[in-house]
Amino acid sequence: MAQYFVIHEANPQARLIQQSVEILKNGGVIAYPTDSSYALGCMIGNKDAQERIRQIRGVDDSHHFTLVCRNLAELATYAQVNNSQFRLLKANTPGQYTFVLKATREVPRRLQHPKRSTLGLRVPDHVATQALLEALGEPLLSMTLSVKEEAEPLHEAWQIRDQLEHQLDLVIDAGICPEEPTTVIDLTDDEPKLLRQGGGDASPFGF
Repeated sequence: MAQYFVIHEANPQARLIQQSVEILKNGGVIAYPTDSSYALGCMIGNKDAQERIRQIRGVDDSHHFTLVCRNLAELATYAQVNNSQFRLLKANTPGQYTFVLKATREVPRRLQHPKRSTLGLRVPDHVATQALLEALGEPLLSMTLSVKEEAEPLHEAWQIRDQLEHQLDLVIDAGICPEEPTTVIDLTDDEPKLLRQGGGDASPFGF
């Protein structure tokens, strides 16, 4: 059964943040808030936890995972971008965007889209999640938290506990999240492509 932490949205309690990190490092799958609905997350190196996220979501290995990062410092490790793409990323993060990028050769195949050698990257504008990422010291391997019966992603922690408490190790309640999903921008080619309009303003990318 999942633990349930109520973490202050603006002033996250350091003790609960550290306990959340320990659950992740022990192989846990967590539900955590972002600036665009709740998400499922686990450690990048944990294959079993990654598969559990797929099972919870009911998706196969063609569904993109996203690396949720505190900032763009990890970018060069995971993604290939040119100078103009980096300027776009820097100007529009943190925010309600997911960016599809070309993966570097160092990225394990299981973290990439199986046919396109790409990955998703996102920097959320959420204080509690930023505190979690800071304490963790690396990106979270994540996927939007929605279940097959629901048309929209889940955005309230109590809903998640009611529906998924036996499939998760932790639910972090930091208040109600926005219901809109992220705006998804593909930056794998010279010109950006809008894959999904969500909460992020697409106009900086020419749409």
